[in-house]
Amino acid sequence: MRPSHVLLAVLVAAVWGVNFTVIEVGLDHFPPLLFSALRFLVAALPAVFLVGPPKVAWKWIVGVGLALGVAKFGLLFIGMDTGMPGGLSSLVLQVQAVFTALFAFVLLGERPSRVRLLGMAVALAGIGVAAVDEGASGPLTGFVLVVAAAACWGVSNILTRRASPPDALNFMIWVSTVPVLPLLALSLLLEGPSADLAALRSLDRAGGATVLYVAWGATVFGFGAWGWLLHRHPASTVAPFSLLVPVFGMTSAALFLGESVTPLRWCAAALLVGGVALTSLSRSGTAGATPAKGTPADAATEPVTDPARPGGAPSEGALSGESPESAQGPGASLRA
Repeated sequence: MRPSHVLLAVLVAAVWGVNFTVIEVGLDHFPPLLFSALRFLVAALPAVFLVGPPKVAWKWIVGVGLALGVAKFGLLFIGMDTGMPGGLSSLVLQVQAVFTALFAFVLLGERPSRVRLLGMAVALAGIGVAAVDEGASGPLTGFVLVVAAAACWGVSNILTRRASPPDALNFMIWVSTVPVLPLLALSLLLEGPSADLAALRSLDRAGGATVLYVAWGATVFGFGAWGWLLHRHPASTVAPFSLLVPVFGMTSAALFLGESVTPLRWCAAALLVGGVALTSLSRSGTAGATPAKGTPADAATEPVTDPARPGGAPSEGALSGESPESAQGPGASLRA
């Protein structure tokens, strides 16, 4: 890769990592489900009128929109709102690589290699260490919700692989149109219209800036830049940069939010990142599975990676805060 392309890949990982810190700030201004709905609304409009018609069947757009936008980000934002730290969330969410590999085995018949199985075991050990650390210092409910969000991310990765979108940004923008109404409906039902109206009426520059960052920075820029890189370089070259997402996530949370990084958390980070790297970058055999071409996923989002696929390709995750949504790379988070 050219030095400028390397810098761009690192910048995308930084945007997705910092996205988790921005989400924490945004949750001080909005109820979690409303915040997630606003993120997708601003990401979709007016971009949906500029990217052209969808390039894949609507069933894939709706499926990924519900799994990634409603389930994954809804659970992630609620989990963080209940006390799960942003830095730890950026790390734990990377277990999506393990869920993706498991779902690929069950649904697509892709047999994991021994190296991949080892990576999954190491990553799960990291989750166990992180759970012990969080259980000793904070509520486990948020931790469980973020792990559930990672599982939903794995489902969206499999759907994205089956969709095989030729244009990652076009796909991400159209996917962003799907979660808006379901999230708004859930917000009105679970968070209440009074809480939503109060948040909108008290909207200030800081709150508006968080919405713009997670929508345009983590989603539109993150997915667009990641997809641009994947068109010019092999996925196996681009994907490893997504492993930097939790590094930037934990560092930014420590610097700007004062989140402590305990020795147990460093141990969990080493196990998770190492395990995700093995899971995402090792090759696996396939049985009756047709390789699909991926596209990027946020940070925070952020993005995402499709570790079930040789070389990995970013997935939605990146949408978040998360990491990318179509092609997936190890540990890339659609943003949060």
